[in-house]
Amino acid sequence: MNGGRVQGTIERQVLEHAPLVKRIAYHFMTRLPSSVQVDDLIQVGLLGLMDAVENFDDSQGAQFETYAVQRIRGAILDELRQADWLPRSVRRNMRLIEAAHNRLEQTLGRAPSERELADLLELPLDEYQQQLAEARGAQLLYYEDFQSGEDAHFLDGYSGGDQATPASVLEDARFREHLIEAIELLPDREKLIMGLYYEQELNLKEIGEVLGISESRVCQLHSQAVARLRSRLRDWTGSS
Repeated sequence: MNGGRVQGTIERQVLEHAPLVKRIAYHFMTRLPSSVQVDDLIQVGLLGLMDAVENFDDSQGAQFETYAVQRIRGAILDELRQADWLPRSVRRNMRLIEAAHNRLEQTLGRAPSERELADLLELPLDEYQQQLAEARGAQLLYYEDFQSGEDAHFLDGYSGGDQATPASVLEDARFREHLIEAIELLPDREKLIMGLYYEQELNLKEIGEVLGISESRVCQLHSQAVARLRSRLRDWTGSS
């Protein structure tokens, strides 16, 4: 009987918070290619919600919805990484942009401009911006960040155990602390975009309306901000 009551409680909580899963899934879809189906994201998000319901510990002082959002987003992120929907050429271009940012920031002692990054990469400005646009949906962590071998990334040394995933690293308090510090160093407009997108949960079109720029321009600036953050976190993990 107790097992049945527990199962019933889990089902009720899942049903109660199902709209939250749908909202998060549609938020993801604003920066994903058309080949990704929102129903697939919702299904994965529901699994994350179930995990949250089963593992939530209210003695830690956290609110359930805050905890559930982390689990739902983490489940969707993990699914997207495993599906590897972002073309390798696009990811390679983002790696080059990250490296260019790292080099210029060390040389200039400040965040480089788009023009400076394009010049270092020997690209016309419009082609550089096109590469940023193609990285629509670029994320802070990729699954290959956790691989070993010649292509091992900076997070190899940080992640340590075999169980590390993008979601688990993002949930780490030390990582979040350094991420917040890195966000504070972003150029003002990029910092505002990150805040509107991740904290206020506005979509790209809404952010464009707030800033008076096009949705595609918001997408470019978001991708550039992600490249800057990955570059700065690379520096931190290399020195920690």
